[in-house]
Amino acid sequence: MNIAKHMEAVFVVALAAAGSASYFTDAVPHAHASPAVIQDSSIATETRMAVVVVKAKRLSPAEGGPTVLAERRAGGSRI
Repeated sequence: MNIAKHMEAVFVVALAAAGSASYFTDAVPHAHASPAVIQDSSIATETRMAVVVVKAKRLSPAEGGPTVLAERRAGGSRI
């Protein structure tokens, strides 16, 4: 199939797809983002250090815990 012969049809189909997509996405409401609330206790000052607390359960190897990606002894990458 020679695309140059059917370029007008390709243009009309692309125009119809863009027009219908514009019409359908206009009905979708816009997202309203609000800024995150910053607590005073999380801001570091000269006298107070900011502390990060991570609350999570450690995974066992059976559950998909940390895996060793490469041996430390092996130098450089091997392709």
